[in-house]
Amino acid sequence: LESILEYSGLIKDVHYEVQKSFRDESGNLKQPDVIVKYPDERLIIIDSKVSLVDYEKFSSSDELDQQEIQLANHIKSIRSHIQNLSSKNYDQYKGAIDFVLLFVPIEPAYMIALQSDKELWNYAYSKRIVLISPTTLIATLRIISDVWKKESQNSNAREIAKRGGALYDKFAGFVQDMEDIEKSLG
Repeated sequence: LESILEYSGLIKDVHYEVQKSFRDESGNLKQPDVIVKYPDERLIIIDSKVSLVDYEKFSSSDELDQQEIQLANHIKSIRSHIQNLSSKNYDQYKGAIDFVLLFVPIEPAYMIALQSDKELWNYAYSKRIVLISPTTLIATLRIISDVWKKESQNSNAREIAKRGGALYDKFAGFVQDMEDIEKSLG
């Protein structure tokens, strides 16, 4: 997850924070894996603590019946994590968007879970969780990086316009002073 964040063009502690702790309204300590910031002070929370133990057992097994059991356990583990993550109410954090991104770091583990359980994505979505893989996370973060670049350009353009206006006002004042001096001399 950290390498994808770095690759995306976002800057740590400027555009995103890792393992930042905060307390919710009830005083409970919360610590999402990553908080990604938008220029408008909105936040995206990413969680990457999904267990892939059962997926590893599935992929390393040669026996079909064992693979079926481990695949079922893999999906059950993801569903359990979705339920657990949903109960944390990260979407209630000030500025957070309505959904939490649940990052599954191994693309095949993500794909096999969605292919095997056709309702998994909808189940997660109903709990205000969006399942993402490395590919979809990279695309999402690149878009956010582009939003930051546009915001920086817009901010620079506003500053140039502000300074240009101030320079114009100074020049207009100077010309007016010269005209006043000319009238006084005349």
